[in-house]
Amino acid sequence: MKAFITVIMLVASNVLMTFAWYGQFKLSEMRISDDWPLFLIILLSWGVAFFEYCIMIPANRIGYVQNGGPFNLIQLKVIQEVISLTVFSVIVTLAFKGEKIEWNHLVSFGLLVLAVFFAFLGKK
Repeated sequence: MKAFITVIMLVASNVLMTFAWYGQFKLSEMRISDDWPLFLIILLSWGVAFFEYCIMIPANRIGYVQNGGPFNLIQLKVIQEVISLTVFSVIVTLAFKGEKIEWNHLVSFGLLVLAVFFAFLGKK
């Protein structure tokens, strides 16, 4: 159950992270932030990132083997990277109409899935 909770929380935190990092481009595309100074964009991103950290930090604590979770640190990091790329790809594909997933992106995603496989290969 801790593995499931960890993954769900990492997905939620990565949704917020994607908006914190890349939401500024959507705001600009929608003409909402055209005249905003950079420091305001940064503050908005930090505000969103605060809530991302409020989910991500507990997710890692719940999932970490030394806290009774099922994952070691490397496994947590590899899982997070795959979740991050997956969430990013879905959001970019849905929210940014000019962006599309190409064959080489799919190959790179597949290689990341292989990274997860290899990260768990030695687990007993």
